[in-house]
Amino acid sequence: MAAETKHQSGEIVAIRRADGESRTLAASLPRLVLEARRIAANVIHGLHGRRRAGAGESFWQYRRFVSGEPSQNVDWRRSARDDHLYVREQEWEAAHTVWLWPDRSPSMAFASRGARDSKLERGLIVTFALAELLVAGGERVGIPGLMNPTASRSVIDKMAQAMLHDDAARASLPPSFVPSALAEIVVLSDFWSPMPEIRTMLAGLSASGAHGTLIQIVDPAEETFPYSGRVEFVEPEGGGVITAGRAESWAQDYVARVALHRDEIRNETNKLDWLFSTHTTSRSAAELLLFLHSGMMVSKGSVRSSTVKVGRSA
Repeated sequence: MAAETKHQSGEIVAIRRADGESRTLAASLPRLVLEARRIAANVIHGLHGRRRAGAGESFWQYRRFVSGEPSQNVDWRRSARDDHLYVREQEWEAAHTVWLWPDRSPSMAFASRGARDSKLERGLIVTFALAELLVAGGERVGIPGLMNPTASRSVIDKMAQAMLHDDAARASLPPSFVPSALAEIVVLSDFWSPMPEIRTMLAGLSASGAHGTLIQIVDPAEETFPYSGRVEFVEPEGGGVITAGRAESWAQDYVARVALHRDEIRNETNKLDWLFSTHTTSRSAAELLLFLHSGMMVSKGSVRSSTVKVGRSA
């Protein structure tokens, strides 16, 4: 989705990042980590619970004692205040595993002049910030094929170190693995992969009953196709180069193809009761973080929606 033209020198610089930025990730990680922590601190503070009864440490509510329950469940101090027996219920804060997959493939390094970050930077910032929030809430967070689930408060540092020492080819989609039925999976990618690959990924990740969310992170130029004149479109992951004599004449077909691709992804996620949404890098990272964190709180209550969108969606 990168483009190169003699008449758009500003775009040339952005496109070159698709080839070079991934090799300088080590230099940019400290800044991304700081930005992630700043955003996480601004979005939410403190622990979260599931607002349902269960085994936990935080008080939720008193309820009336039901005949047949063990007598040790009675809160005698509260019951002494009137003529009824009461049970003290705790908030269920049992940790479960959340798998996060930030796409670090070469196509994610692209950024046009209208973007706040490259797609890679945005994906990493949100991944780090979300991990920080989840661990603060008592969850375990891992990266498929890269980092085992952990509840460590230094989860961001562990993620960054794992990425820095990762010598494997940077795939667009997560590797095949079998998450637990209670696991949550979040995949942040531009999802320009062919639909058969996306279907295979979804089939594998959902086979055990796990729930998930797919977030398509795109650059503003990939949304609107603002090109005109003679333009060379460079596919940064080995797809070659395509030259357009009058790029503006491609815009209508391009937008229609993007809409069709998204509809196909959404149809697949709807079948599985997964979420699919889009996010444009010209928008706020905090907006996407809040959406993801709030969506996970909803999913813990076994209520999911497939209609919420973040950013602009064709």
